[in-house]
Amino acid sequence: MKGVFGFFFILSVTMTAIFGNACQNRSISNVGKSSALTVSTDTAIISFREYEHDFGKITEGEKVASTFTFENKGKGALVISSVTSSCGCTIPKYDTKPIAPGSNGSIEVVFDSSGKNGRQTKTITVRSNASKPIVLLKISGEVITSTNN
Repeated sequence: MKGVFGFFFILSVTMTAIFGNACQNRSISNVGKSSALTVSTDTAIISFREYEHDFGKITEGEKVASTFTFENKGKGALVISSVTSSCGCTIPKYDTKPIAPGSNGSIEVVFDSSGKNGRQTKTITVRSNASKPIVLLKISGEVITSTNN
């Protein structure tokens, strides 16, 4: 009985040492990983003057545009990778050149109200290398058809 007990005792001490050491190594590696998640000091920061635009009442078939201006308030160059809209009736236009820190840029959004009626709200998704990589913009308006006047 002493031999079996001794074997299990040694086995449990060995396993505790192995697992204890593995946990200790895991926590050391996590410390290194968490420091890699800190925001770099040369990160771009995108800041829009407005995030929403309401066209008010527009006539069906009319094309209206709004320009969303922004500033790079960070210390690194801002690169917009894509600008997409929630509907094919809304076309965004933007410059793909990097925006230097402290400089301004713009995104023009054209809404085609053809075939639309009533209150319309469209979302524009801006993706970039900024500290907040996805920004949502919104346009809205009430489309009036000739029969609704």
